[in-house]
Amino acid sequence: MKEDKIIDTPPFKEALRFWFKLGWISFGGTLGHVNIMHEFLVEKKKWISNSRFFHALSLCMLLPGPEAQQLAIYIGWQLHGKRGGIIAGLFFILPSMFILLGLSLLYVTYGNQSWMDAIFSGLKPAVVAIIFQAVWSVGRKALHISLHYLLAALAFASIFFFNISMPYIIFGAIFFALILRYFWPNLMYKGKNNQVKDALNEDEYYINKKTEGIGKDFHFKLLMKQAIVFMLFWIIPVVLFYVLSPDFSFWKGLILFFTQTALFTIGGSYTVLPYVAQFSVSKYGWLSKSQMVDGFALAETTPGPLIIVVCYVGFMAGYNHFDGSLLMGTIGLLATTFYTFLPSFLFIFVGGPILEHTRGNDAIKDVLGFVTAAVVGVILNLTLYLGKEVLFPHGLVMERIDLAALFWILMSIILLFKFRLSIVYLIVISMVYGLLQYYVHLM
Repeated sequence: MKEDKIIDTPPFKEALRFWFKLGWISFGGTLGHVNIMHEFLVEKKKWISNSRFFHALSLCMLLPGPEAQQLAIYIGWQLHGKRGGIIAGLFFILPSMFILLGLSLLYVTYGNQSWMDAIFSGLKPAVVAIIFQAVWSVGRKALHISLHYLLAALAFASIFFFNISMPYIIFGAIFFALILRYFWPNLMYKGKNNQVKDALNEDEYYINKKTEGIGKDFHFKLLMKQAIVFMLFWIIPVVLFYVLSPDFSFWKGLILFFTQTALFTIGGSYTVLPYVAQFSVSKYGWLSKSQMVDGFALAETTPGPLIIVVCYVGFMAGYNHFDGSLLMGTIGLLATTFYTFLPSFLFIFVGGPILEHTRGNDAIKDVLGFVTAAVVGVILNLTLYLGKEVLFPHGLVMERIDLAALFWILMSIILLFKFRLSIVYLIVISMVYGLLQYYVHLM
């Protein structure tokens, strides 16, 4: 009887349509992507159960790179094999990449126009409010015990005051969790009220607790094969840049930086971005801090993960380095996209067996809880990093605070929290607010 409850294999064409649609409508960052995927894949289609969905999401948060894209790759892989995972991952990124390319071209072409500056003057405060909402939302779900709050505060202080690199903060959180679990396990006990109870019948889902996932028979030979394929994909563009570009050192620096970012920055978009902003502005000088903040505003106007802003950084790096070349800017954007998101496929196809073997492991759950708590502190740092630039564009002097920006940050927070306004509508309203400011000043 139980076999009769298991639904048929999901049609590949229907999954293809969903992944394509997701790439165009997934506004709102990771939380928005996860909500859309959960509503369709779990609640509507019953292709994957609630327990399997959130277990995979939790493990993806430990991986470097965008966890929502990695979750899409994993589910696509489990549903339809490697082709399903590759298509899900590509469609997650490509729409927002092309949109951001168009916006970047408009930005450098018309960015010196007064009306364009006016639009950004409205968007930037809204971006600060959106990221603050992310801090609040993630914090409410991630901070369960006093130690979580302490770790979030320590993570914030480490990156804000001491400029400690974000990977060290994440690894420190893991080490802290393991030490506590070994010596003082009672301090990590959350109580029964925090245990999520899934009352739904697992047998109603195509992928459920009892399903053996693809990749369970993973072995060393397959690992080597996948690593070689990954290295080939990584090195072919490098060779082309070496042969065809007159300035290979620039491209080598760009490729190595974004490869390092993709491989070693853990915790999702909000933890990657402070690292990218810091090094691309301060160390490499690819763009100014003001241009970086503009990039966050552009990224918020597109679907896809917020980490897509790195594509804009790559565009501005190529554009600025090659004296305003739109072609070099476009190549910079494409190269950055490729090297930022390529590792996600490797992590999932290689890490699939880990996802299978860690289901139900309490130690993994506790460590994930501490990692997520540290992420809250890092996101708070990003909020202040951007907020300082928006509120004090002429330096950190209270007399020179931008009151219009402060007003719109507060209004955006009210619209998001009290009236639960969609991020898409907030972006549109913020652009109108910026233009209204511009025309009022002209009168």
